[in-house]
Amino acid sequence: MSVIEGKVWGSTEPLLQSSAIEIHRIKVKEGGYCSQHAHQSKINAFYVIHGELEIQRWKDYGLCDNTLLKAGDLSIVPAGEQHRFKAHKYTEALEIYWVELNHNDIQRENVGGMNEEEDRQNLIEESSVLTNLFIKEK
Repeated sequence: MSVIEGKVWGSTEPLLQSSAIEIHRIKVKEGGYCSQHAHQSKINAFYVIHGELEIQRWKDYGLCDNTLLKAGDLSIVPAGEQHRFKAHKYTEALEIYWVELNHNDIQRENVGGMNEEEDRQNLIEESSVLTNLFIKEK
């Protein structure tokens, strides 16, 4: 069963919803537009199936960039950027949301190795994990 939600500008229908990605089919009446808004952590993409959809993106330097999408075109709005869409004619599009992981979020307590007993002994002798990252001169 599909849940279609009516909007003043048309309708939205979730096709896929998970904690990592959402895909909605939007149907936008000619002249219809959504509110100007930003998503705190979601990246927002628009893929036009048919029609014409203008994507307005407000930049941090005060200007608004406008991109007109036609069938087969895609526009991506970064998380945190103010944006809205407006249909120049009746439009069906996919609205896709996703989040990106921070690939530098690791917090190491120690270093990997091959012999845990030897590694423990080296840590005791050297008293610092960081000294094990560098080649020791003998």
